[in-house]
This record gives sequence, C-alpha cells and structure tokens, in this order.
Amino acid sequence: MTARPPGPVVRVTPRRQNGDMPTLETTPKIRARMSKQRSHDTSIEITLRRILHAAGFRYRVHRKPLKGMRREADILFGPARIAVFVDGCFWHGCPEHATWPKNNAGFWREKIEKNRARDLDTDARLAAAGWLSVRVWEHESAVEAAERIAALVRERRPGPGRSTAEAATEYTARLVAG
Repeated sequence: MTARPPGPVVRVTPRRQNGDMPTLETTPKIRARMSKQRSHDTSIEITLRRILHAAGFRYRVHRKPLKGMRREADILFGPARIAVFVDGCFWHGCPEHATWPKNNAGFWREKIEKNRARDLDTDARLAAAGWLSVRVWEHESAVEAAERIAALVRERRPGPGRSTAEAATEYTARLVAG
C-alpha cells in the first residue's frame, strides 16, 4: 500500500490517444508545482541561445524541422540542417538524473518511456531527411553544449559553391569513415 500525500486528494483524468482514461491522484500543491514546469525557454535553453548568438550564430527558435512533423526543435540551424533539442532530465528519462515518481508510478513510467521512444523516432526521421539531431540534457554545461553545437554547425554549414545537401553528405561520410 502506498502512502498518500498530505492534504486533499484531487482525482485527475488525463486523456489518452487510445481512449483509456486512467485516474491520477494528486494534491493541489503538486498540481500547482507541475503546472509551473516550463516546456519552452528554460534557463539552459536561454543560456545556450545567448552563447551561440554571442558567437555569431543565427538560428530559428521553436520551429519544426520537417513539414508534417508535429515536433519542434528548440534551436534550428536550417542551412546546416541541425536541430537542437534541450531535454529535461525528468521528462526525457536522463540516464544520470532521472527519477521515477512513487505516486502514479505506472502513468509516469509510461509517459517518460513514450517520450524516450518519440525522441528516438524524431532522431531517425531527421536523419532520414539529412538532418542532424543534437540532444542536450538540462544538466549539461551550456558552454560545453554550445561549443559542441558550434563545431557541428561549422562542419555542416554550406560554404561557397557547396549546397546544404552536399555539406550534410560530406559530414555524414566523414562520420561513417571514421
């Protein structure tokens, strides 16, 4: 038997795609805390963008890399075909910092596992279209992540007489070779 959190219990029924409606037990305090979790413009994301911008890089923010794909990259370098995703340790199941909640454990495990599967699917779709997906964990140093991204953008950026597709193909060939 699991212990209930102190305070009044609120039953929440989230919608699922398959029609099942699980009942979650939560408190007003937990609901308030969870509703304040940012999905865009987190501190690491803003810091990363500031560092990249200060280094002279220009990019798009919160854009879909591919038409018809319902997923947005946090930072998008169109000509270099690089999509950067800043993943939260809890929401994306960081191998170093992920925690599994005790309340509504089944719901949260399924939710986080689906997020992981969607991330892998996103990476595969982007790779098939010639894009490079870069994942940055929220616990990473923004400076180190920016350096890694900058190096990738410089490698894949089209130069004089070189198209975006050619730059991406050359980059991929170097990775495969060695």
